Amino acid sequence: MNPPFRQGCRIARMLVLALGPAAMPFGLHSQPTRTARVSGRVTDRSTGGPIALAELLVIQEGRLFTTDSAGRYAVSELTPGDAHLRVRAPRFQTMEVVVAVRPGDDIDLRIILDSTRSGGAQALAGVSVTAPAPLAVSYRLVDFERRRRTGMGQYMTEEEIRGSGAATLPDATRGMRGITVHCGGTEAGGCRIQVARAPINCQPEYLVDGRVDNVFGPLTPIRDIIGLEIYTGASDVPGEFAGTRAGCGVVAIWTPSGPSKRR
Repeated sequence: MNPPFRQGCRIARMLVLALGPAAMPFGLHSQPTRTARVSGRVTDRSTGGPIALAELLVIQEGRLFTTDSAGRYAVSELTPGDAHLRVRAPRFQTMEVVVAVRPGDDIDLRIILDSTRSGGAQALAGVSVTAPAPLAVSYRLVDFERRRRTGMGQYMTEEEIRGSGAATLPDATRGMRGITVHCGGTEAGGCRIQVARAPINCQPEYLVDGRVDNVFGPLTPIRDIIGLEIYTGASDVPGEFAGTRAGCGVVAIWTPSGPSKRR
C-alpha cells in the first residue's frame, strides 16, 4: 500500500472519531426503541361489572393511569421488558400485575379485583332475639326513670311501694340510707321524714308531680304514689330540684293524676 493511500485512511479515521455518529453512514445509526402498550378493562370479581376510577400505577416509572366509567384503561409507552402494574380501587384489595412486553406490543389485558378480600365488613348470620319487650313507661315517669339510671338518690317504683306493705309515706322510707323517721307529731300517721345529716328543724323540700308542695306533700296517701325519689343532701339533688331547702333533702312524689306537661 502506497504512502499517500495510508495517509488518506488515517485522515478519514480521525474525521470519524472527531465527528462521532454524525459522520457514520445512515444505515449504521442506532434505531429508536419501540415502546409497547397494555389496555383493557378492570372488573369486579363478584359482580363482573366494571370498576370506574381504578388507579393503575406503573411502578418502575411512577406513571399513574385511571379507568373510565366503563372500567377501561390504556397504559402506553411502556419500555420493553417486565412492566409492573399496581392496581387499586376503594373497597377492593390492591393487586400487582407483571406483564412481559416486547417492542411494538399492543396487549389486551383484563384485570379482575376481588372485593371479598379487601378486609371490609362481612355479613354475619342473623341472631334471633327472644327477650320480652320492656313494659311501656308512663310519660309522667320518663324523667323519673332517667334520674334513676344515674345512681344519684334513692328510688321506689309503684311495685316496690306496694310490695313494702307501707301504710304511709314515712313508712315507705324506713330503712333508706340517710333517712330517719320521727314520730309523735301531727304529720301523716304521727310521723315525719328527716334527713339524718340535716339540722333538726330543717325539713326536706316536698315536690308533688314536679311542683313544690310542702303543705300537702307530706300528707300524700301512699296509695296515690306511683314513684318516689329521695335525695339526702344538696350534693346529690339534681339541678331541676335544686332550691332554697335542697340542703335539707328533697322528697319527690309522683301520682297518676298530676298536671300534664305543657307543650
